[in-house]
Amino acid sequence: MKPVLPGSTIGILGGGQLGRMFAISARRMGYRVHTFSPDADTPTGQISDVEIRAPYDDLDAVRSFARAVNVVTFEFENVPAPTAAAAAEAAPVRPDGAVLHTTQHRIREKAFLDGAGIPIAPYRIVRSEEGLVRAVLEIGCPAVLKTAGFGYDGHGQVRILTPEAAAAAWDSIGRVDAVLEAFVDFECEVSVVAARGVDGTFRHYGVVENRHQRHILDITIAPAGVAAGIAERAVEIARAVMERLDVTGVLCVEFFVTRAGELMVNELAPRPHNSGHFTIDACVTSQFEQQLRAVCGLPLGSTRQIAPAAMVNLLGDLWANGEPDWNAVCGFPEAKLHLYGKAQARPGRKMGHVTALGMDAVTALKNAVDARAAAFYAPRNFL
Repeated sequence: MKPVLPGSTIGILGGGQLGRMFAISARRMGYRVHTFSPDADTPTGQISDVEIRAPYDDLDAVRSFARAVNVVTFEFENVPAPTAAAAAEAAPVRPDGAVLHTTQHRIREKAFLDGAGIPIAPYRIVRSEEGLVRAVLEIGCPAVLKTAGFGYDGHGQVRILTPEAAAAAWDSIGRVDAVLEAFVDFECEVSVVAARGVDGTFRHYGVVENRHQRHILDITIAPAGVAAGIAERAVEIARAVMERLDVTGVLCVEFFVTRAGELMVNELAPRPHNSGHFTIDACVTSQFEQQLRAVCGLPLGSTRQIAPAAMVNLLGDLWANGEPDWNAVCGFPEAKLHLYGKAQARPGRKMGHVTALGMDAVTALKNAVDARAAAFYAPRNFL
């Protein structure tokens, strides 16, 4: 299979910040970039040579888009599977649309992980209120009810503390197909971002710790302070997932680490991930360049981490009192500011991030948190 070399055109399905950072890597390496999404002036579109605005279900527009590029990838997993299939009629799609089909739907994803013998929390499929009542009796409380499709950053999730709360929980998610998961008493949350080339070559960025606020990733610390055995097992699982799904590209596996030191897979994301943003500033090859190398059939780059790092998200809430003080952020020499070009700040919306380096992970975390606090006068209660 011939590689897609610089000078060729990459097509991106989706217009968000992940596509933006991917497009920056592609443009730096001499590729042209076309993006396709329902919106205009998107974060990805601002960096692209061509921005196509059309609905994902306009399959004729998708086919036309794919005919103008050499390879297609996607920047978020909620691109409909028929869209990926239509694009594949005209150009290679990597990762394959079958990967999308599995990972964009929690019922299919749970079935895949369970069938592969990969550790996950106990769960039940819920398709009716009566089924939810049975599931609660079998799983117990507390438990978490999650919509089967289109869930992210805590959307479509509700905790059920007592059996009597099940009906209200079902109503709150719109009475759609869902999974009920046993609540995991975890010590911490970690993830592994990894890449797999067209030839099966595997590279990973180690294990990082993730801390959330309101179900949204707030802080990533790289590397995570977990035992070596846990880290090795997490990487093994990530590799097994990518091989079983036959992924070409980047994939993130999110885990719970239980208080007993066991790993349970929480979710899969078949694309660059928020917890891998630190790689732009801290690693020889960023997750976005790695995605580009993988989907183009190029050799994968080194994932060596140059220094310990921490990443903090910048959410729209922080614009409540006006434009943040970017001068203050830049006053921290170890901090790197990344903004996504979004015109409107909204609560919970990811507007950017700050990555900071340090001699060790604790110092990197302090640098990142202090840089954010200086800009937004946020409370420094993350250490």
